[in-house]
Amino acid sequence: MSSSTRASSTPNRHRAGRRRPDRRTLLALAVGSGLVAAAAVPLASAQAATAGQLRVDQVAYGTGDTKIAYLMAGGKVSGESYRLVDSTGKTVASGSVTGSSRGSWNSAYPDVYPIDFSKVTAAGTYHLVTSGTLALSSDTFRIENAATLYQGLVSAGVNFFQNQRDGSDVIAGTLKRKPSHLNDASATVYQTPDFIANSDGGTGDQINGNLKPVSGAKPVNVEGGWFDAGDYLKFTFTASYGDDLLYASARALGSGAPASLTAEAQYGTSWLNKMYNASTKTLYLQVGIGAGNESSYGGDHDLWRLPQADDSDSTAYDTYAAKDRPVFEAAAPGARIDPDVVGRVAAAFAFAAQADAKAGDTKDAATELADATSLYAQADTSPSGTLETADPEAYYPESIWHDAMELGATEIALAQQALGDSAASYKPYLTQAATWASDYIKKDSGQDTLNLYDVSAIAHADLITALKNAGDPGGLAVTPAALVANLKAQLAGAVKTSGSDIFHEGGDYTNFDVDSHTFGFISTEALYQKASGDTEYAAFANEQRDWLLGDNAWGTSFMVGEGTTFPDCMGSQIPNISGSGNGTGAIDTGAVVNGPNGTDNFSGGLGDLMTGMVKCEKDSYTAFTGHGGEYVDDVRSWQSSEPALDMSGSAILAGALQAALGGK
Repeated sequence: MSSSTRASSTPNRHRAGRRRPDRRTLLALAVGSGLVAAAAVPLASAQAATAGQLRVDQVAYGTGDTKIAYLMAGGKVSGESYRLVDSTGKTVASGSVTGSSRGSWNSAYPDVYPIDFSKVTAAGTYHLVTSGTLALSSDTFRIENAATLYQGLVSAGVNFFQNQRDGSDVIAGTLKRKPSHLNDASATVYQTPDFIANSDGGTGDQINGNLKPVSGAKPVNVEGGWFDAGDYLKFTFTASYGDDLLYASARALGSGAPASLTAEAQYGTSWLNKMYNASTKTLYLQVGIGAGNESSYGGDHDLWRLPQADDSDSTAYDTYAAKDRPVFEAAAPGARIDPDVVGRVAAAFAFAAQADAKAGDTKDAATELADATSLYAQADTSPSGTLETADPEAYYPESIWHDAMELGATEIALAQQALGDSAASYKPYLTQAATWASDYIKKDSGQDTLNLYDVSAIAHADLITALKNAGDPGGLAVTPAALVANLKAQLAGAVKTSGSDIFHEGGDYTNFDVDSHTFGFISTEALYQKASGDTEYAAFANEQRDWLLGDNAWGTSFMVGEGTTFPDCMGSQIPNISGSGNGTGAIDTGAVVNGPNGTDNFSGGLGDLMTGMVKCEKDSYTAFTGHGGEYVDDVRSWQSSEPALDMSGSAILAGALQAALGGK
């Protein structure tokens, strides 16, 4: 399996699994939804297939970047020329579309020609024009300082997290959010359900029988947090990952971090504090169920509605889906917990401790550190069978955990160092972090790269810092040089893939989560560059950004609000119902969707609209299906157009880390 598709390659992961046809009534898909954007259609837009297309990074190129656009042609061209035109209409660069085609994308576009205008470095607003066989005009884009460009991704991504808030402390914003799921403040704890197997033998999300309360468990307050994706479930696994990314981003930007980023990181920790009861040593895994037993009660994925409607939903069938959402434990109080979720949540508490220690709030920092070490100590570091990340685990199937424990131990050590604790206090955590890092390199490396399922890149880079802070002690299971080498190795395969790809994409756009993985490459390059001083892969990172923001076969940015053309019909309930796609301007800025996916994942069609779902489809993108990758911007298309915390979080981290490098 390729390095960028280990966990997400299975079609039975959370977003894919919970979106499968499992309704007992008229819908074919449970939850997909629409990240929406009311965007003007550019002259050479992805919305209309013609004899030729011009593809550019629709946001911006860095002043010092290699700047490549692509001419997708219906056949070989000769004598074609291009002009780069600034905002005043002046031609600032021109030339011939020379060189060989990079290859055939599909039968409609058998030739794709690169247009290199890297010599233009002046900041400004531009567009490309071609003449000759094909008279085309590109989307407008900027040339600007790369640090400024990347900062924009941070601000946009934070906006998405704000829009995903649940509970009483929501931010109205353009989506006109209202408080929701206030009943979560007194939620019943239930035993882990038994799930019925799918026809293919895999674990499904339909529950076998009735839910059973945990005997003697008191109601818990789990109000707040973030919705995981286009539905209204809340997971400790994904929320902690998102919080880790927010804190890491704020730390990288330092005083340049927007206040909204810091506030959102703190908001995430406030909910995780509810999901972990340190006094009873109980970690709660999730709030809500995707599917019910499909006979006496349903689940979240059986409904399409605004979240504020749930507390007053008196329909008996909807009880667990809406008004009385269940909570599940990761393990019995005080029992050992699967290490993958432990490492991530402990890291979030330790990140918070670092931030408070830096701000001079040593009291709160000490409390957060105590929570981190308490939970970390509960990890089952000899797990057997499937790792439980969610109920059902098929929502987020995970098979490796050394990376998460390395992250947890590393962030604890960094928090202790920030608080001025003695070497005797943090040395055991450095020792353990090094052991987990060594185990990862020996047993897990090469299976995946930075994304929801693999946090080793962040852990490695931070462990290098923690070791440096400690005076680079020897005798540990791993050395800083080995950590740097592994960071480079995580990039090398993607760099090779990029070199042979027509649009220089390093990820696998025939599988799930290509956008998240691609932002992960950008982050990993920044982490590697900072740790090593080596800029060998800097151009690769910029190419990945260009691809994500429009310089791809489909001619769309995969981040809402960034670029001219972006997801308009996301598989997400709030923007779909609130007006996305109908020109009202109610877009979910900063949402990142799955992106292109394998054509086989669309073989069953998109199904019917759910009750309450507003029709929204931009299916003309299928004209650009090629090399096994297909992209559909349709409210029903969970395969490619559903947003999620981890995806936007990956964009925030990539933006923050690259901006922190001080690019030009």
